[in-house]
Amino acid sequence: MATTDSYTITILLDVNGDQDVDDRAESRSYLIADRESSQAILIDPVLENVARDLRLIKELGLSLVYVLETHIHADHITGASRIQDATGARIVYGGGAQGTVTGADVFLHDGQMLCFGRTAIQALATPGHTYGCTSYALPGAVFTGDTLFVRGNGRTDLQGGSAEHLFDSVHQKLFTLPDETIVYPGHDYNGRVSSTIGEEKRYNERLNLSISRAQFVELMSRRHQPRPARMDVALPANMKAGRIEQ
Repeated sequence: MATTDSYTITILLDVNGDQDVDDRAESRSYLIADRESSQAILIDPVLENVARDLRLIKELGLSLVYVLETHIHADHITGASRIQDATGARIVYGGGAQGTVTGADVFLHDGQMLCFGRTAIQALATPGHTYGCTSYALPGAVFTGDTLFVRGNGRTDLQGGSAEHLFDSVHQKLFTLPDETIVYPGHDYNGRVSSTIGEEKRYNERLNLSISRAQFVELMSRRHQPRPARMDVALPANMKAGRIEQ
């Protein structure tokens, strides 16, 4: 848990993920609460963890007002619609997903702000992992989805992904944030919780400041990863904000 004068962040790990059989392993969801009003937002919930997340929201006495998605996930089904049914929270996707996703209430475009209580979070369009990726920034923190990981980055070979676009998103958007900004990624497979922009500028294995755009593109072209195991189920569901037939 991370706390500032205005907001509190609770980090929620995917308790069901097993990397050997299910590539949801180490998926991260984030519950951010405005300390004064107790209004809250939830970033990237996982369908299988909805009961846990709702229980925590109730235990903390929070009023959930928004569910935010960083992108259309290929490795798991979002819990956004299920959580909306239980809480009335509005579903938010980045502006790059507009025209592709149905069931969202808000499409937040680059630079736009979303307020919950006296806290405001800003959308940063960061395509590259997919065409519609969006990161979300608070003062002192940024939620990067699958664009920027701790010492790595998301794949760029699915859903309109582009190594060139991802490099530009990181260097022209995320790396312009203050060095002390805490990076909260969408996944980590090594048990790490967070990093900072300054650390990633220096130590990211593929995106540090000593690596050129051409070098990064070449590095990504040599990476060959299997399709996510649940992709054929997850993508159609997530294009409907996680609404699936019961």
